[in-house]
Amino acid sequence: MSLAQLAVLYGIDSFYEPAPGERRPVSPAALRAALTAFGVDTSTGAAIDGAVFEAQQRRQKRALPDTVVAGSQAFGSLPHGTRMVLTPEEGGESLEWSWSGELPQLPYGVHRLYAETPDGRRASASHLIVAPGRAPAPPGRSHGLLVQLYSLLSQRSWGMGDLGDLAELAAWSGRDLGVDFLQVNPLHAAVPGAPGGSTDPSPYRPSSRRFPDPVHLRIEDIPEYAHLAPEDRERAAALAQQAAQLRESVLGKGALIDRDAVWDLKSQALELIRAVPLGPGRRAAYCAFLAEGGADLERHATWYALAERHGPDWRAWPEELRDPGSAATARAAHELMDRIDYHSRLIWLTDTQLGAAAAAARDAGMALGLIHDLAVGVHPDGADTWAHGDLYAAGTSVGAPPDAFNSRGQDWGLPPWRPDRLAQCGYAPFRALLRGLFAHAGALRIDHVMGLFRLWWIPEGHPPTDGAYVRYDAEALLALLVLEAHRAGAVVIGEDLGTVERGVREELAARGILGTSVLWFERDWDHGSRPLPPERWRADCLATVTTHDLPSTAAKLTGDHVRLRHRLGLLSGPLDAELAAEAADVREWLALAAELGLPAEGPEETDVQALYRLLRRTPARLTGIWLPDAVGDRRPQNVPGTWAEYPNWRIPVTGPDGRVVTLEELAASARLHAFMAAVRAES
Repeated sequence: MSLAQLAVLYGIDSFYEPAPGERRPVSPAALRAALTAFGVDTSTGAAIDGAVFEAQQRRQKRALPDTVVAGSQAFGSLPHGTRMVLTPEEGGESLEWSWSGELPQLPYGVHRLYAETPDGRRASASHLIVAPGRAPAPPGRSHGLLVQLYSLLSQRSWGMGDLGDLAELAAWSGRDLGVDFLQVNPLHAAVPGAPGGSTDPSPYRPSSRRFPDPVHLRIEDIPEYAHLAPEDRERAAALAQQAAQLRESVLGKGALIDRDAVWDLKSQALELIRAVPLGPGRRAAYCAFLAEGGADLERHATWYALAERHGPDWRAWPEELRDPGSAATARAAHELMDRIDYHSRLIWLTDTQLGAAAAAARDAGMALGLIHDLAVGVHPDGADTWAHGDLYAAGTSVGAPPDAFNSRGQDWGLPPWRPDRLAQCGYAPFRALLRGLFAHAGALRIDHVMGLFRLWWIPEGHPPTDGAYVRYDAEALLALLVLEAHRAGAVVIGEDLGTVERGVREELAARGILGTSVLWFERDWDHGSRPLPPERWRADCLATVTTHDLPSTAAKLTGDHVRLRHRLGLLSGPLDAELAAEAADVREWLALAAELGLPAEGPEETDVQALYRLLRRTPARLTGIWLPDAVGDRRPQNVPGTWAEYPNWRIPVTGPDGRVVTLEELAASARLHAFMAAVRAES
């Protein structure tokens, strides 16, 4: 048996396409590394033969896969007369029948299904997913704002935007601007900074995707804050004064957002607030939250308690504590019960304020409300990889292969889930993750939605060129996504930009999952790559001009982002040539806007309006307005390919003059109101 044949059995592709129609083989070393991450021995030819035999035998002994979707082709292999026993997800009496070619009518959910063939040679206990065919559709055509929450400060925030600011933004923009949604960056829990170090500011590399980050709390909105003891109130007032100085350093002096400084002040205030006893109603709500969070919440809080003592990299902890199920960890958790309760309470408080922000959006009349963002993965040293280490592929990280835009490929430093382990547990972590996010969302954006189909696994210590694509059970993942969206009555948006495998967009559309269309990328590639006329855009998408990984529209129009990349040493060609190419790109789009009767090729402010008005001429279900564009911000929030070279994820919203624009100033901005009025006029 060959290495490639063994790879197929584990869903590992032996080739990839850097460009449509161009195939490149994956190296044998990359295949071996991916198989090793599955726990497969490939050291010798005999080991490979044995691994193939074992994998085939395992499949042949099962009547059905570990997880199977109702209606799946897997049922086609069952002989008539197969004994089927189903235990419903919600409990209750089991259902037993003899297989005759189709499933009976079953309720939506993830049920347990036992199947045994008449000859007794094949049997299996499986998770059966019964889901609607499509996710909920948006309620008509809508437009809304895209904002990185940390970047939008008010006169009440403690140095970075918080959930109180989000609620205020929702209440104002829904009523005064008539927007239907607010899409925010991932609010996942971050890995805390090590002593003397700093927290990773990227919201797309979190410690955990399962729970939110308490750094987003509005301290004064916590009910117990009003009942602080007199001496603690004085200390809290002193902290608030320090927070005001921190805020003013950003607003008045143009300093960067300092997440660690913000958290230092907030954590001191939260320690004071924790001393205030919860009232009976609040205590009951907290206990209910603990019960609902269960073991996941307990392990999450335990990781943070242990990180306080041993540092944020759990791989450097004493060996006996690296296993969350060890006796030593249980003893440590008993000793740290007070700190575990503290971190659990912070998650509850954050979840409560998220709920308040979502309610503010609904009360303001928003059709969708909050759109939360699901990052593609987690930090390798964070809470999720400790709590569920067996689910992650050891010694690998996720990235992207070389392509026409990046010949070196990309390594995102995110450990991937093992598809076999996910299937064995019925995708329980994925289901819990979705339920947590949908709890306070009218829609969910899935970052790099193509990752539900396959991910590029890179062996540790190797360049991205040495990776291989590993397949996931997209049928199961999409069914669960649709199921949880249906239960929440929420819309699903997939970020399907970049290299997209053939058939993926069609699969997503068939399940009612919207795509993402960015103006600069929408060209007629079959006819000279001209800008795509608005009537030819797809309808089932969120359309926008730019994103957090791209330059602001003002920077695009002026060429400022090219000059920035030149200063950072990121240009692939001479500065003048790059500026000329960008100017030509912009001219083509503004010319199309002018053809449509939209005022263009005039003042920068008018041109930005024209491009967003062009979006409203498309059939796109959702139009996303990058909030910094509405006030003329010229700086990007993130420059891909940089780390220390550029202050990614730490820049506040500013106007064209570089001065920070607060939430209060935003609400009074004549430029923003004129911008939004122009966009609304296209509805």
